[in-house]
This record gives sequence, C-alpha cells and structure tokens, in this order.
Amino acid sequence: MLINTGPGKGKSTAAMGTALRPVGNGMRACSCFSFSRAHGRQAILSGDWDMVVLDEIDDAISYGMLDPAKVVETLKVRPEIVHVIHTGRNAPPSLIESADTATETREVKHAYQKGILAPRGVEF
Repeated sequence: MLINTGPGKGKSTAAMGTALRPVGNGMRACSCFSFSRAHGRQAILSGDWDMVVLDEIDDAISYGMLDPAKVVETLKVRPEIVHVIHTGRNAPPSLIESADTATETREVKHAYQKGILAPRGVEF
C-alpha cells in the first residue's frame, strides 16, 4: 500500500498518475473518492481491480465517517494482487504503519498566495 498524505497539494494527482501505470500495462485501476463505505471495501476485496485509489480517505477518517481500524483490516485481507493508494491529509498512524510506502507532501509555495486562481486543466 502507498500513502500520499500531508498538507501540500498534489496527493490525488500523484495517485492518479500512478494509477495510469497499470492501465498502460493492460491492468485495471479504480478510484474511490472519499472511500464510500461500501464501494471502496468492495473494490478492494472483489479482486476485480489491480489497483484501487482511495482518494481523500483521510478526511473521511478525520470526520469520523470511517474507523481506521476497519480500513487497516480491509487492507490486511485484500487479495495480494490488489495494490492500494491512499490519499488525504493527516493519515492516521495505524495506516502509515501498515503501508509499504508513505509520502508526505508539504506546501512550499502556492500560486493562490499571489491571487492566481486555480487554472482549468491543471487544478481541476
């Protein structure tokens, strides 16, 4: 499992870029935004996907919508072939501990600070 966490920008973009690799190799990838309770778990356990991106799952955990222990348990019992990328701010320590790789992003500089609005095709 790979975690992209932290207060910086680019976590979801990096995850989606990584998800293009298996697709480019004839594999199947799925993205679950905010890890809807049933959809994310079902996607992971089904074995239908080679990669599942759990986009912004940390926010769902932070807001008490998901129990991190249940998420960790799902990740532990997933089929070996299923690779999972998990994104969001403030990844819980239990998820970081269970990850193979954890990357933290931080903002060094952002165009918004200069009054530059999010450009179409780059930010959305």
